[in-house]
Amino acid sequence: MNALIRQFGKPWVWSWLAAFIVWFLTIMVTGGAGTLGLSQAALTFAAFSVIVGIGQMFVITLGPGNIDLSVPATMTLAGTVALKLMNVENGMVLPGLLLAVFIGLGVGLCNYTLIKALRIPPIIATLSMSFVVQSGAIWTNRGLRIKPPSVLAEFTTTNTLGVPNVAIVAVLISVLAWILLEKTIYGRWISAIGQSMPAARMAGIPVDGTRFVTYLFCAVLASISGYLLACFSGGAALNMGAEYLLMSIAVVVIGGTAVAGGDSNVPGIWGASLFMFLVVSMLNTYGLGAGIRLIMTGLIIISVIMLAGGRRGMR
Repeated sequence: MNALIRQFGKPWVWSWLAAFIVWFLTIMVTGGAGTLGLSQAALTFAAFSVIVGIGQMFVITLGPGNIDLSVPATMTLAGTVALKLMNVENGMVLPGLLLAVFIGLGVGLCNYTLIKALRIPPIIATLSMSFVVQSGAIWTNRGLRIKPPSVLAEFTTTNTLGVPNVAIVAVLISVLAWILLEKTIYGRWISAIGQSMPAARMAGIPVDGTRFVTYLFCAVLASISGYLLACFSGGAALNMGAEYLLMSIAVVVIGGTAVAGGDSNVPGIWGASLFMFLVVSMLNTYGLGAGIRLIMTGLIIISVIMLAGGRRGMR
């Protein structure tokens, strides 16, 4: 009994429980029709939120004020440029992926250069960088919608043993993230920095280097997500990353990662991503519009932050 109580005390449990409740209610409304399709769709669309959410989680773990608002623009630029390089040729899949990763590294480098060299707050630095990156995507795209190579289009839209391939990619990235956080000194460093940057410096932790790598990691994951999303969608659109600005932050908060930094939660990202998609699906079932969905998202985030604050107060 005590073990069960301890499990329910873990933040990630609540996001998964909320996702299951919404999934169950949606199935009840539809009378059980399309249960498999809904589950596969939830895993597919949650995968993109998981990938960008993990990167955002690493940045937020660094402590108050750390956030990356360039995620949507990075996704758009990486997807656009990668598809243009591949030019519908299956033999260019790997070069396209490498280019997307390179773009992520470049954006992450520029973000941290603005933060460190010019001493600009991360929220301002990454927001400013997003305008530059989005402008690059607009210039590169020029109104064209280039199709992905057929092998990538098929990979991102099909399943393996009933599990969407993009979800499998997201699981692999999640495992890597968990290993980095829980089993490496880098994970201990970012947690220590998030808990107290001055104390981390006094302890000899390379604070600047750790923050730099973290911003690079976030931008690379955004690029990979944009690469996969462009292939899944049948082409790169200039607004394809827009919804992931709010989503990348929402899944981190709802998933149980401490907003104040120092504590991350990989399983919670999955629960929150599934929950957010299923909430949208349920609202669509009732015929509610995009405005209501945004209001609900905001209210959910506020509620989670208030509940998290209450739990810390009780402790």
